[in-house]
Amino acid sequence: MRFARFVHAGGVSFGVVEGDGSSGLTVAEINSLPFEEVRLTGQRWALADVRLLAPIFSSKVIGIGRNYADHAAEMGNEVPKEPLIFIKPSTSVIGPNDAIRIPSVTERVEEEAELAVVIGATGARRVDRAGAEKAIFGYTCGNDVTARDLQRKDPQWTRAKGFDSFCPIGPWIVTGLDVSDVEVRCEVGRDPQNMEVRQIGRTKDMVFDIPTLISYVSHVMTLLPGDIILTGTPAGVSQIVPGDTVSVSIQGIGELRNPVVALD
Repeated sequence: MRFARFVHAGGVSFGVVEGDGSSGLTVAEINSLPFEEVRLTGQRWALADVRLLAPIFSSKVIGIGRNYADHAAEMGNEVPKEPLIFIKPSTSVIGPNDAIRIPSVTERVEEEAELAVVIGATGARRVDRAGAEKAIFGYTCGNDVTARDLQRKDPQWTRAKGFDSFCPIGPWIVTGLDVSDVEVRCEVGRDPQNMEVRQIGRTKDMVFDIPTLISYVSHVMTLLPGDIILTGTPAGVSQIVPGDTVSVSIQGIGELRNPVVALD
């Protein structure tokens, strides 16, 4: 199933996205959180008539650094011996079509297309691999936007990765998907019809797989329902500037698009 959070004439709701392909989709409102028993209210809208938001509330977003060997190499780093984790604040999260806002304090901001894992109702605290797999609710597209010059300058990555709008998520959460070998792609351009491919990778090339990541993180901090783990980015990260549009697409999930603007 595909779960979305959206704005409609009557307010904000969670819903199930129905239909195939990219056109003619509808969203059916549910009267609960996606983790709970799904009960439709009977209200439906054409997807084109609503505005999609980030698909879930998260207490925190956990990033995984250097989880693709080719990306570690392009950054001049070795592959870590254990998962390298950091936190992006919940205030960095935005949804589809929301603007990535670049502050004047940085001179180089880059995109990082990533598969995002959404933790389900049970959460995860000190779980093994089996428990980690049970803790997965679904998957969505993520973009770990990074001020690369600040990342190199600061001893910690909080500022470089924590600005408001530096964590686009969406367009919806897909459940029941096998993500052991799916394509992660990023395209950037000023003409939505003529985008340049910047990143292409496959999840099979992750250094640490998803159950390993969830288990590892859960032994550091309790994962709550709705928390997100960004699983790392493949090679090809590059500068984005105001006027660009960034597209992150993941096979079996969909496409997340965000324009880039100057904050100041």
